[in-house]
Amino acid sequence: MSDTKRRLGDRKDGKLLRDIDSMHIIMPMIYINRSDNEAYISERIDLTNIDAYLAKRNAENPEFKFTLFHIIVAAILKVIVLRPKLNRFIANKNMYQRNDLSAAFVVKKQFNDTSEEGMAFIHANESTTIDSLREDLYKQITTVKKGGGDASSDAMDILKKIPRPILKFIFMILRWLDRHGRVPQFLIETDLNYASVILSNLGSIKLRSGYHHLSNWGTASLFVIVGETKKRPFYDDEGNVEFKNSVDLGLTIDERIADGYYYSKSVRLLKYILEHPECLEKPFSEPVDY
Repeated sequence: MSDTKRRLGDRKDGKLLRDIDSMHIIMPMIYINRSDNEAYISERIDLTNIDAYLAKRNAENPEFKFTLFHIIVAAILKVIVLRPKLNRFIANKNMYQRNDLSAAFVVKKQFNDTSEEGMAFIHANESTTIDSLREDLYKQITTVKKGGGDASSDAMDILKKIPRPILKFIFMILRWLDRHGRVPQFLIETDLNYASVILSNLGSIKLRSGYHHLSNWGTASLFVIVGETKKRPFYDDEGNVEFKNSVDLGLTIDERIADGYYYSKSVRLLKYILEHPECLEKPFSEPVDY
């Protein structure tokens, strides 16, 4: 997303943040590993408006349907555009602003025990809308299910043929390259650990939302679990209960890249967008009043 000229200290995938407060300079030097600095947030989303929106849009074009997953991916990417600290990452004890906006997820090629998995990786920008994103999602998922477009899986298939002692030495080098942002592009172009956000749609396999760890490999600082949709109780201010169709989201974030207030506002924005999906038809950069 950044078009600024690369300076000393920048990486090919991110710009070194030089004008940040002292706490966010020191924290990565004290708390080194991303997986040791996870904060987990759980949020329940009322799907009443989303269900109505899906019914309306899919009636207009029944052959090329929107899904709940499309809306969730679009909403998260819009939040990242409007709340850019969410698109930061820490590597080699430095904090960077990521150069692009991306989402990645695993695609089960067939729903059976022996089916392989593939990785889907999509890119967006400030002018993306839910309509343009849906086309990219459809192409990515279709390509992966047909057995193509997954460079990471192809690379792993090659690496697994190398004798283990040599393979361990190769990965010792790769980890050094990873810390310094020099992993070859062909190895990371579909590696979900280098995305702005990783998503896991557990609802598609009938599982509840829950916690998922971050990885020290790569740069991903945000992981989102999408749970199973079902009727759940919602209470009003008087204590009255109403059962509504809902989905639970689990968000794991690197607490070093922003403070709790920033994350709180970001989660409230995400919830608002999901409950008002029409705003996703406008460019992701267009502000939302919430």
